[in-house]
Amino acid sequence: MPSRPYVIDQMISAKSIAARIEELASEIRSHYQGTDKLIVVGLLRGSFVFIADLVRELDLPVEVDFLEASSYGDAMESSREVRILKDLRGEIAGRDVLVVEDIVDTGFTLSHVLHLLESRNPARMEVCALLNKPTRREVDIKARWTGFEIPDEFVVGYGIDFAQRNRNLPFIGKVRFTDEG
Repeated sequence: MPSRPYVIDQMISAKSIAARIEELASEIRSHYQGTDKLIVVGLLRGSFVFIADLVRELDLPVEVDFLEASSYGDAMESSREVRILKDLRGEIAGRDVLVVEDIVDTGFTLSHVLHLLESRNPARMEVCALLNKPTRREVDIKARWTGFEIPDEFVVGYGIDFAQRNRNLPFIGKVRFTDEG
């Protein structure tokens, strides 16, 4: 539980998110047109709302699987030590794979996950991220599709949490501590 009082200022509305997901789905459908099955790999836990909305917009044969990696715990800063907490259930060798991430921040977690998945020999693998914080990047990594570029703010909502809270907000909001004057 967060020990400091905070409020959440809306940054990206639910309506804006829904519109952007439609655009992303259209681009992804075009890219993977003709695939016999696209394996959509959601990075838990932050991507679960995004992946649910995104796959409903894809008019493709889709299989959904999840991988959970952590480098944050309950902290606001990445520890840069990536741990795989839940691995995929299915095989991706020779398959088309779309990795869905909630936010690309330092890039450590996504880089680690992509190296792990590349070692399993997918036919094609791309990344779609809801949010991108390029000013925080420490690893040279980029998502092919990005929903929104945001400044270096700690955000919550739409599946993204702060110490396991606020995932259920329908929008993306910035955490502002009320004891910071």
